[in-house]
Amino acid sequence: MVFTEELSEREQRVLAALVEAYIQTAEPAGSQLVARRSGLGISPASIRATMSDLEAKGYLYHRHTSSGRIPTDLAYRIYVDTLMRHSPPSRAARETLQAELNARGNTVELVLRRAAQVLGVLTQELGVAVAPELDEVVLERLELLPVSDGRLVLVLTLRSGVARTIFVEVAVAPAQDVVQQVARILNERLAGLPLRTIRTTLADRLRDADGTGAGTELLNIFIEQGDDFFKLNASSDPVLLGSASLLADQPEFTSSNDRMRELLDLTDRRDLLRTALEERRTRGLSITIGAENPDPRLAGFTLVTSTYRRGELSGVIGVLGPTRMPYDKIIGLVDHTSRLVEGLLT
Repeated sequence: MVFTEELSEREQRVLAALVEAYIQTAEPAGSQLVARRSGLGISPASIRATMSDLEAKGYLYHRHTSSGRIPTDLAYRIYVDTLMRHSPPSRAARETLQAELNARGNTVELVLRRAAQVLGVLTQELGVAVAPELDEVVLERLELLPVSDGRLVLVLTLRSGVARTIFVEVAVAPAQDVVQQVARILNERLAGLPLRTIRTTLADRLRDADGTGAGTELLNIFIEQGDDFFKLNASSDPVLLGSASLLADQPEFTSSNDRMRELLDLTDRRDLLRTALEERRTRGLSITIGAENPDPRLAGFTLVTSTYRRGELSGVIGVLGPTRMPYDKIIGLVDHTSRLVEGLLT
């Protein structure tokens, strides 16, 4: 957290007024506008002097010769941590979220995809979500079924209610009784264990299994490829995004081809967002502003996220946008959405 002991009450009020003006208008704020918004009852000349002091301390900057000032990342940080008044989601926003998240089924992937989409619409930012990792989810049972000469299908049923289907490639399809024998062995040795435990102990658990001939060959495939078979996400794509078009309409992107390319690169390269979001699985509510992001490619963006957790499932939901965003409204919406997602996970 940033502390404000070095800022006088006047500086704090001027800074808050300027940040809020810039968030609303996307235009550098001048002394007259800040004087009206700050409620200090002092002249624009006094406000200009205070703004100059804030600029010297690293909270503001200005472009060219314009007298208007723009908040720095440090200004947004002190605003979020100390100066901002939180706005809970409106009744209309809460009802919209509830209706959209309850619509048309409640699989984990559908809930998260709709959550990212509706967050994007309500905030005019890019809604983002990370599906749960299933490492700690317990395997209830598995089925192994032949589907062609060189392929079996492995069906995993997990305690969370998630099911996954995985193809197992084989040189020659074993006979039906061999497949059933191997499925029985796998269930005896693996059912009731978390997926992480299965992956790390699979070879030891299957090494003395009573398989013969083709059965042994099939068990060896599981030993060799167990990391692939038993490392799962609750979604085929762990990073789920809302529509980027709403965010692309914001002034930061419509006025700059470079910023637009940065945004398109982010939506095309899920690996960057995945890394940034995965780091937040245990953080609760997290707000990372501009250069606070570890990856310099995110230096022009803010990520506001909240973790959701239900039993063994956990993940991240939130929004990505420019550093000029209405933090007071967005933080409440993101936190409320994460609680709704928790309630819908089974």
